[in-house]
Amino acid sequence: MFRLSNRVSAALSGLRHASASAGEGQRTALYDFHVQKGGKIVNFGGYALPVQYSDQSIIASHLYTRQVGSVFDVSHMLQTRVFGKDAAACLESVCTADILGTVNGSGTLTVFTNDQGGILDDLIVNKVSEKELYVVSNAAMKEQDIGIMSEAVKKFKSQGKDVSIEFLTPSDQSLLAVQGPQVAKELAKLLDKNVNLDQVYFMQSFVTTLAGIPDVRITRCGYTGEDGVEISVKSNQVKNLTEALLESGSLKLAGLGARDSLRLEAGLCLYGSDIDAKTTPVEAALAWLVAKRRRSAQDFPGSETILGQLKNGVSRRRVGLQMLGQKPPPARAGVAIFSQGQQVGQVTSGCPSPSAGKNIAMGYVAENLKAPGTKVELKIREKVYEAEVAKMPFVKANYYNKPKK
Repeated sequence: MFRLSNRVSAALSGLRHASASAGEGQRTALYDFHVQKGGKIVNFGGYALPVQYSDQSIIASHLYTRQVGSVFDVSHMLQTRVFGKDAAACLESVCTADILGTVNGSGTLTVFTNDQGGILDDLIVNKVSEKELYVVSNAAMKEQDIGIMSEAVKKFKSQGKDVSIEFLTPSDQSLLAVQGPQVAKELAKLLDKNVNLDQVYFMQSFVTTLAGIPDVRITRCGYTGEDGVEISVKSNQVKNLTEALLESGSLKLAGLGARDSLRLEAGLCLYGSDIDAKTTPVEAALAWLVAKRRRSAQDFPGSETILGQLKNGVSRRRVGLQMLGQKPPPARAGVAIFSQGQQVGQVTSGCPSPSAGKNIAMGYVAENLKAPGTKVELKIREKVYEAEVAKMPFVKANYYNKPKK
C-alpha cells in the first residue's frame, strides 16, 4: 500500500550511498533513530526515510524478513479516524467495501474510485465499532485522500448525518510495520499476559498496552506477504517501542528497499505504478475488492463502468511475469511487453526476487494473454528477452488467517 516503484529504483542505484544529510523532506519521529542506526536516508514522497541500514544489504534485509522478522517505519502513511453512527455509510460513499457488514474489530482492504471507475487510492478500513473507523491510506496520495474523505463528511453533515473526522499527523501518531514469521512470538513478550495473539487473525485490530505503553493499536496485517502487524503509537513513544521490539536481538530494522521487493514477491500493488486513476479494479485483477452487497446496490463511484466490466470483460489485465533464460536483466517499470512482434502491454513494477532467485515483474497485457504460462517478450535496452505470465503471489503468502470451519 505505498507508492515506491520508480523512486526506490532510483534509490537503489543513484542513492544507495546517500548520507543522512541527503534526506531532505519531512522527518518522522524516528528520523534521528534511523540515522543513529545507520539508515541510508532518501527523500520518498516528501519524507526522509531509510532505504536500508548499514548492517544489511537490501537483499539480506529482505531474506531476514522472510525468515525471522523486521521493523519498518511507515509513519508517513495517512492515519485517519472517522466517528459517528453514520461513519461507515459515509466512507462507503467513496469506496467499494462493505464497511457496514464488516465485523467490529476487523478490517478490509478497499479502494477509492472515481466516476469513471478508476482507482484513486488503496486503503485499509478498520471497523473499531459501529461508531468509529480507523483508516490507513497512502502517503503519496495524502492531500487527495484528505480531500475525498473531508468532502464525504461535509456532504453527510449537510444532510444532518452523524459523522466527524480526525486526520492524525506523523508528529502526533506514528506507524510501525513489524513483519515476519517470528513477529508474533517477539510481540507476545511485550504484551500483557491476558492478550492471546493466537486468537487475533489477519485483518483483526485491537487497542492494548505494549511494552508498558498504553493506547497502542495493533492490526494483524502488512504488505510483505508474511504474518505480522502494523502498530499505531503516539509519536512521543515510538522510539521507546521500537527499542523494545529490537531488544531481544531477533528483529532487525528494515527500509523501503526491502519493503518494495517483499511486496512485489507477494503480488501486491503500488499505487501510482501498478494501479492509478486510469485503472479499474477489474483491469487490476482486484475485482474482489468490490463487495457483493455494493455490486447489488450499485452505489459506489464508477459502479456503472466497473459492473459493466465485470459482466462484459476488459481488454487488458494485470498479471505477474517471470523472466526466462540465463541471467536476464530485471524488467523495470516502463518496459514494453511484446507477443509475436506486437506490443501487448507494459511492465509496471519489477525486480530480482531474493526469495525465488529469478527476475519477476508485474504489468498489464492484452486480456487474451493473461493465462499463466503464456510466453511473451520484454524489450530491455533495445534487446528482447523471453518471459512468461506467472501466477501471483510469486512466493507463498503466510498470513495468519482464521481457520475455516
